[in-house]
Amino acid sequence: MTAPIEPIGYDPSAVESRWRQRWAERGTHRTDLARGKDPFYALMMFPYPSAEGLHVGNLFAFTGCDIYARFQRLQGHTVFEPLGYDAFGIHSENFALKVGKHPMQLIPSNIANFRRQLDRAGLMVDWAQSVDTTDPAYYKWTQWVFLQLYKQGLAYKKAAAVNWCPSCKTVLANEQVEGGHCERCGTLVEQRFLEQWFFKISEYSPRLLKNLETLDWSETTKQAQRNWIGRSEGARLRFRVLDPLTDAGSAAVSVTTELKMDTAEVEVFTTRPDTIFGATYLVLAPEHPLIDTITTPTQQSAVDAYRARASKQDLVTRKTSKEKTGEFTGAYAANPATGELIPIWIADYVLMEYGTGAIMAVPGHDERDFEFATAFDLPIVRVVAGEGQTARTPFDGAAYVGDGVMVNSEEFDGMPVAEAKKVITEWLESKRAGKSVTNYRLHDWCISRQRYWGPPIPIIYCDSCGTVPVPESQLPVVLPNIPDFKPDDSGISPLARHEEWYRVPCPSCGKKARRETDVSDTFLDSAWYFLRYPSVGRDDVAFDAATTKKWLPVTTYIGGNEHAVLHLLYSRFITMVLHDMKLLDFEEPFTKFRAHGLIIREGAKMSKSKGNVVNPDEYIDAWGADSFRTYLMFLGPFEEGGDFRDSGISGVKRFLDRLWASVRDCTSEGTPDPEVMRKLHATIKKVGEDIPALSYNTAIAAMMEYMNTLRKGERAAHRAEVEPLVPMVAPFAPHITEELWEMLGHTTSVMDAAWPTFDASMLVSDTIELVVQVGGKTRGKLVVPKTITQDEAFAAAKAEPSIGKFITGEPKKVILVPGRLLNVVV
Repeated sequence: MTAPIEPIGYDPSAVESRWRQRWAERGTHRTDLARGKDPFYALMMFPYPSAEGLHVGNLFAFTGCDIYARFQRLQGHTVFEPLGYDAFGIHSENFALKVGKHPMQLIPSNIANFRRQLDRAGLMVDWAQSVDTTDPAYYKWTQWVFLQLYKQGLAYKKAAAVNWCPSCKTVLANEQVEGGHCERCGTLVEQRFLEQWFFKISEYSPRLLKNLETLDWSETTKQAQRNWIGRSEGARLRFRVLDPLTDAGSAAVSVTTELKMDTAEVEVFTTRPDTIFGATYLVLAPEHPLIDTITTPTQQSAVDAYRARASKQDLVTRKTSKEKTGEFTGAYAANPATGELIPIWIADYVLMEYGTGAIMAVPGHDERDFEFATAFDLPIVRVVAGEGQTARTPFDGAAYVGDGVMVNSEEFDGMPVAEAKKVITEWLESKRAGKSVTNYRLHDWCISRQRYWGPPIPIIYCDSCGTVPVPESQLPVVLPNIPDFKPDDSGISPLARHEEWYRVPCPSCGKKARRETDVSDTFLDSAWYFLRYPSVGRDDVAFDAATTKKWLPVTTYIGGNEHAVLHLLYSRFITMVLHDMKLLDFEEPFTKFRAHGLIIREGAKMSKSKGNVVNPDEYIDAWGADSFRTYLMFLGPFEEGGDFRDSGISGVKRFLDRLWASVRDCTSEGTPDPEVMRKLHATIKKVGEDIPALSYNTAIAAMMEYMNTLRKGERAAHRAEVEPLVPMVAPFAPHITEELWEMLGHTTSVMDAAWPTFDASMLVSDTIELVVQVGGKTRGKLVVPKTITQDEAFAAAKAEPSIGKFITGEPKKVILVPGRLLNVVV
């Protein structure tokens, strides 16, 4: 790290310490939630308080949000900028296990360290409204949210296939599996069937998708959610299965064999009903319940062995594996379009959680089906012909997935694909073999975790009464302090080892009953935290109705794109549910969302192994928080990020030093320079436009450019030239600007000053910058009146010593290009 330059009368450590103390004493950052006018709720994503402390990525995100919030306060809004800690979850628990400390002791110390670092960063946070998700006063209401969904029939329990990490000993979401391995520890992930609690978020798919069009969000974030929700138009088709007692494996079976009316059916969803004439086999997921019914005795052992192998694979690997494996069940189904009997296979590339857990395979027009059919020598039929192709055109080693017209499709031959989708679906509907449907990729949210460090799910099991929700009056269900919190390989929470905790009387009948021992997903903690902030301190409600109506929905939310899908989607879902229950009068929680970029260091991604992690404490010690904040925002566009280079921070520090000197040495005597004032008003306009657009780097560049004008030749600034610059810099460097504002004689916080206004008439200058060329070479520039004549410009050039020395004797020609150039030919 480069050593800081010698400050010119500005000691960041002293200034910043003094103003942190004053802010706390004066309540500068407290928000009058009840009486504040023109409310503006500025939300930043609350951090997981790691033992390593605040990292530079946190500070980059928080500073960007803080600048936006401070700017809004200077615009006259009453700004509420809260922050808390997302402290439950597997990260905290695993670290506690690693260092041999209990999370109930570890997390408070982590939070204390985070708070120290966040205070040093100069954030305008109202700490009186902070939350900690591990505090029973908070998770009481997380449990309350669960109960609201349970009351609405939106929370249910079922056995489901899940990704299981044998090392972390917990369920993993698909997003937490990378290449078949746990993203946290790298262990090979396997599949398990466990009883899990789910929320019916899938029922909200249409609204979650439709409402995206109304949101002022980063387009990349909205597209990520569209893809995750995954709306698709298609058809649900039914294939009648031949009775397994029939000799379905015999080649002598006629396609006209009468199927018994009580035989099973395989239901599939497809976005390509037009290709049903090319469906030559069906594939079921290994977990499909129909397999037990249709598998023939001769295939039973092979099918059982295959299902056992598939059960050991994680769900992500099954979706992405290039290798095609499968097993024939021995059963056949009738293709409803052709009447032909097609074999029914099982294969791990079909997942029970997607669609119906079964597909109709059309190998001629699907790459995955083509590979499978090729591997197992199954028929491949062309039913779509592209330009220059016919019904007999060979496939040449790959499926044809382009557009075209129908072939080998009986009466539909020659029909364009787009038209055939609709017509063939209607035809199948008339045969009672299918119907048009809209399908969504979004699946129900699994909220169960078989770990210790989380809010216990507020459910009790009674042999007489069944599943009983914990009465709201008995919340919170407090997480007990148990010494043996390490999970085991049983798939059961450590809480299940403590009978003294889980044995309780049934709330309904009073008989002996048993608590649910799973804890809830940390995403539930963060799915509603923004509702709690304004109502912190209210023990009787999760969120006060009047306060919530005044302050929500959130005005602006700034956070990382890594949460573009799950956190934001879950928050939207919970808000919609509470809205439907008449508990909220809005159904979208975040009016505006912007995703910030990522920063790297010296061209490389930061990591502990590379030893290139930026420790904010070191840089704040050396340069001060104001320089560090401003430099982070100067790295590049906030929504893209930038490259942190140690050499760059010194330029920002010089800018603040020059601002300090300019205020310290300014004078009120005389009049301000007209050209400096024109530049000032242009800067006010530029910065006032750039900050709301999160173009912080260009706003800083504009202020630096103005500083060069203001201090040209190290001139002493007039007070009118420098005073408006102080509130402009304040969102970026709040400590020094508070000091300078006081130095200028003000008795209130700079954050209570109004944002400076610009005079549009001052943006038009009476002068221009004229480039002067002598003998074909640029020799300098002149600031001259716009109306200057050629003779006047030539005289001014000769009079400027740095240019005039190149003009000797009479020139051959003088050419003035108005407003741009004076060319002296010698």
